[in-house]
Amino acid sequence: AVVSTQSGHYGRDLSDDMSKLLRSEEMTLCQVFLSQEAAYNCIRELGELGAVQFSDLNEGVSAFSRNYVSEIRRMEEMERRLRFFAGEIEKEKLPVPADYNIPGAPNQKDLIDLEATLEQLEVETRQINGNQEALLRNFYELKELKHVLNSAGAFFQEGAAIEREQQAGILKYDEELGGTARHLSFLCGVINRAKIPVFERVLWRASRGMLV
Repeated sequence: AVVSTQSGHYGRDLSDDMSKLLRSEEMTLCQVFLSQEAAYNCIRELGELGAVQFSDLNEGVSAFSRNYVSEIRRMEEMERRLRFFAGEIEKEKLPVPADYNIPGAPNQKDLIDLEATLEQLEVETRQINGNQEALLRNFYELKELKHVLNSAGAFFQEGAAIEREQQAGILKYDEELGGTARHLSFLCGVINRAKIPVFERVLWRASRGMLV
């Protein structure tokens, strides 16, 4: 593996290259040749120092043809999972200890266990979120049905009173309705508030104004 590092004062203007870091300290340009077995540990130590800037020596090579592309994808996937966990912590407003120290880069042999742990935690977290959403949805549906029953209770009581009057023979035929007995029907449910005016107009036209 060939690593090109820069440390030292830049002798040219880098304002047109936003990927470069502007540093006030002197920097030196150098190349480091590493074996494949020691490349990860060496890069990890250099990254922990935070005093090295890496230059891409394969700018003309496509992303799929680069070396270590599979390892980079694995790291990006692990980073995505960590961002997902950070978002969940922020959404749930979970307390984070003030004295929490960010751990260093793990050893190469520990990456497999870390990757498996993150994958398992992501699956479990998404399952928990799905179950919570389903429970909330069922709760709101049952709550809507409860309000419907409470609101329609008065109407049902009135209908029962009318039925008792019919059975007692108190309710007479209405001549204006062609000699048919009065009959009440009901329609109950839940609808979005924004659609209430449209729904009222539809019912008014469908029943020709004979609704309460």
